[in-house]
Amino acid sequence: MLPDEILRLRLSNQHLAAPHLSDPAQLVAQLGAIQAQDYGSAKWALGQRLEGAADDSIERAFAAGAILRTHVLRPTWHFVTPADIRWLLALTAPRVKAFMAYNDRKLGIDDALVTRSNAAIARALEGGKHLTRAELDAALRQAGIAAKDGQTLGHLVMRAELDAIVCSGPRRSKQFTYALLDERVPSALSAPAAHLLDRDAALAELTWRYVASHGPATVHDLAWWSGLTVTDVTRGLELNGPRLTRETAGGLTYWFTPAATAASAEPTASAASQVSEVVHLLPNYDEYTVAYKDRDLYFAPPSSRTPTGRDDVPFSNVILIAGRVAGYWTRTLRKGTVVIEPRWFEAPSEPHRLAIAAAARRYGAFLGLRAELAE
Repeated sequence: MLPDEILRLRLSNQHLAAPHLSDPAQLVAQLGAIQAQDYGSAKWALGQRLEGAADDSIERAFAAGAILRTHVLRPTWHFVTPADIRWLLALTAPRVKAFMAYNDRKLGIDDALVTRSNAAIARALEGGKHLTRAELDAALRQAGIAAKDGQTLGHLVMRAELDAIVCSGPRRSKQFTYALLDERVPSALSAPAAHLLDRDAALAELTWRYVASHGPATVHDLAWWSGLTVTDVTRGLELNGPRLTRETAGGLTYWFTPAATAASAEPTASAASQVSEVVHLLPNYDEYTVAYKDRDLYFAPPSSRTPTGRDDVPFSNVILIAGRVAGYWTRTLRKGTVVIEPRWFEAPSEPHRLAIAAAARRYGAFLGLRAELAE
């Protein structure tokens, strides 16, 4: 399997090559979870993978609770679906808590305090209330729990998320709110028999979803993305048995679904030409860049001029050509207009100039704004 084949399959499996879904919840379910640390960027990460999506339509899905935002997999926010939130938390929250343990001790947070905090937060939210973090802080203080600073408060609320007490509520203007998980997502609705997963079943399901939507990928890629140990990930791969296949390339073993094998065949000259002219404006923390531990494949071969600061790529807005990072982009919002300013690593070809103009228009349409490309 050649690097170009790996990238081509990732673009396809991540719904970037040819989006065909229109439902945000269906997309989130297929990818398992989508990093949503930067909320606005995360909406665009969904939008560019969907047909006919707009910022407003994804906001409505979020407000309605069709997609939720919580801390899961790693110590950061992700979009998940109501049907998946409980088993994903059960599987990955213990590891997230382990990552947080050192800072919790520094902040004076112990299990006894979390028990009191969780109870106070649950009481404050009962009855379908949706409260901001500042309002939760006030409720905690009324219960005799005074968070000494914003970091302490953030950790207490995160522990309530990890303990399946709270999840995201609808935004109030631009402020995020929290809701009681049992009210936002009643167990009877989110956990039919198929989702009451024991640990092995959960490992198998999460492994399958990641490989099917992000593969080809390595064991270490999956361990990074899921926050689980290599031992757990290896177990998940074993549990899937013949549902998955693997190939070695560049000394690394890549896992993918057998259905992807046919797609890995060398494309026709026409198809290859079309792929080479596709430009994506990826947001920061996009699954395409952030979901893999080994990120060398993003870049041109070593014989070509390559950028420095590769570690920053998953956390930046990047220009993608045929699956490889070709530069960065920034945006400026003006009245009725979004200005896209590209910064290329190398001067783009004329087809790529036309393609980035089309990508900018698509982003503008998603925001409901006129797009202007700054040269």
